[in-house]
Amino acid sequence: MKHKQRVKPITPTETVYPILFIIGICHLLNDSLQAVIPAMFPILEEDLGLNFTQLGLIAFTLNMVASVMQPVIGMYTDKRPMPYALPLGLTSSMLGMLGLALAPNFLMIIASVFFIGLGSAIFHPEGSRVAFFAAGNRRGLAQSIYQVGGNTGQALAPLITALILVPLRQFGAIWFTLIAGLAVFFLMYISKWYAAQIREYSKRTASVLNRKPSKQVSRAIRNAIIILIFLVFARSWYMSAISNFYAFYVIDEYGFSIRQSQIYIFIFLGMGAAGTFFGGPLADRFGKRNIILFSLLGSAPLAILLPYVGPIVAIVLLASVGFILMSSFSVTVVYAQELVPGKIGTMSGLIVGLAFGMGAIGSVALGSMIDSFGLIPTMITISLLPLLGLLTFLLPTDEKVDTWYANE
Repeated sequence: MKHKQRVKPITPTETVYPILFIIGICHLLNDSLQAVIPAMFPILEEDLGLNFTQLGLIAFTLNMVASVMQPVIGMYTDKRPMPYALPLGLTSSMLGMLGLALAPNFLMIIASVFFIGLGSAIFHPEGSRVAFFAAGNRRGLAQSIYQVGGNTGQALAPLITALILVPLRQFGAIWFTLIAGLAVFFLMYISKWYAAQIREYSKRTASVLNRKPSKQVSRAIRNAIIILIFLVFARSWYMSAISNFYAFYVIDEYGFSIRQSQIYIFIFLGMGAAGTFFGGPLADRFGKRNIILFSLLGSAPLAILLPYVGPIVAIVLLASVGFILMSSFSVTVVYAQELVPGKIGTMSGLIVGLAFGMGAIGSVALGSMIDSFGLIPTMITISLLPLLGLLTFLLPTDEKVDTWYANE
């Protein structure tokens, strides 16, 4: 009689690279679906006659649903784990992509974008938890493999526009239902593995989960989370400013064309993706707080210099700032998860969701600043944001955090 083969639970120090690479690919597929929406804006403007206010509401709906729901879903699944939430989330995104391809009007587009945002909100905290379980003793590397997939997916927007949406128009979005379906297939496999880890993890961490920290430790954790929020704010607003508005600066200051200006943005985002990957292993080697500190203060002088240089030096500075600044993206998530053991989904949802939300709010606020004060003064002002990295000195060291739970 044949027995079903059971998935072997991992040991606490074992790094499961196949799972990490698969969840990273799924993150790429998920975030490429999100990249379709802003890539479609010129198409929707022409085909459905949408105005810029309506396009802004579409972007706002996507980012706010994806960001606000992340910590809520993370909190729920921390208490009641749902291994099969991952394929269900991408099924929601698949339905949203189908609706987007067929939407005859603005309201149908908003509804479709809501389903895509909801699918993303479900995926991110649960995907981060899978990376945590598969990490073993290399949590920084694991989170980097997971996060770099998402950054790569976001960077696909120009290719999506040129190769699919321009020739096929709005209906071209229907091809992305196949991408969502592929992600659902992979995530069904991931979910089986994920389910096998939950019980073992609960057993290993039961003492920590049931422990109530002292008032002094609780206060220190709360303060550290507040500081992390300010650091995420600084990074997200700076990233939003460069991603959304630096192209206009290149056009105005250097006299370049729209196509030439996109090279600068591509280099910035591409090096940011590379920084996201390398930041995790560096944090495993040199410490998470040290990498968070370096990412902001290391990029600060380069960011401050950027508005005052010529077009060639600007490329070098953008590449350097993108790499250094984004080296802390995955590290910040891991640091937050270790601050509050047992709240993996909540902390991931809070930090990553906050980055989405801050980016959305930053786009609106920075656009208003440019309208009110001008492009150059705004670019000079936002170059000071990485200096908020000085707050990192107020974070407890990795060793200090370890002592809070060392005896559990």
